[in-house]
Amino acid sequence: MVFTVSWLQKVGVLLSLALLGGCAGWGGAGSSAGKVATLPAQGGLHFSPQNKAQWESVVLPGKLRTEFKLDQHGQRRALQADAHGSASMLRQRLHIPAERLGRMRFEWQVENLLAEADLSDRERGDSPVRIILAFDGDRSRFSAKNTMLSDLTEALTGEPMPYATLMYVWSNHHAVDTVIVNSRTDRIRKWVVESGPAHLKQWRLYQRDLRADFEKAFGEAPGTLIGVAIMSDADNTRSRTRAWYGDIHFD
Repeated sequence: MVFTVSWLQKVGVLLSLALLGGCAGWGGAGSSAGKVATLPAQGGLHFSPQNKAQWESVVLPGKLRTEFKLDQHGQRRALQADAHGSASMLRQRLHIPAERLGRMRFEWQVENLLAEADLSDRERGDSPVRIILAFDGDRSRFSAKNTMLSDLTEALTGEPMPYATLMYVWSNHHAVDTVIVNSRTDRIRKWVVESGPAHLKQWRLYQRDLRADFEKAFGEAPGTLIGVAIMSDADNTRSRTRAWYGDIHFD
């Protein structure tokens, strides 16, 4: 079989999307790869910057790697992310059943925004920080387009894309609580938790109700939470940003 350049480019785009949007291989049903963190019977699940430094690194096809490193930032330990025309992430497989989904707390600090970025534009859709959550669900409800994307992801990586992916992001100009549907698949939705430059160079703490956010974003109840990731990307705008990630808690 002869593959044309345009076909290979299309596959590259779809695979990048699948990895970005849900990270093929999160450890959903049937997966045995990697360590899966579970919510204990009592108490919550906590990931420190040191924990995140040990998460699995995911490099997107054809993209430069964002540099992640532990840093003593001010009076606290943090995981520093330097994106210079790059896009990659660190991820952790989870298994938190839908009935146990509760609150999530996370914190970050951003040094600078990306002047040309626009999360609603596929050609400029960068964000200095992202928290990415991957959920399992009934893939029989996929559209034909999403089924094709999931099948292609499984053929190329060995596992299908997640049923749904919710991202918490920092936007240049979209209002806080705006939900942006990904232009290539509606199974990826971006929730703006911070907007504009007012809170740059400040630690920002967020508390989210995962079930309520998922239901508002997707219009349905969530399934099992199967993964969490952090990502800083500046590949589309060919620019540079620096950010720090603090603790992540699931209660």
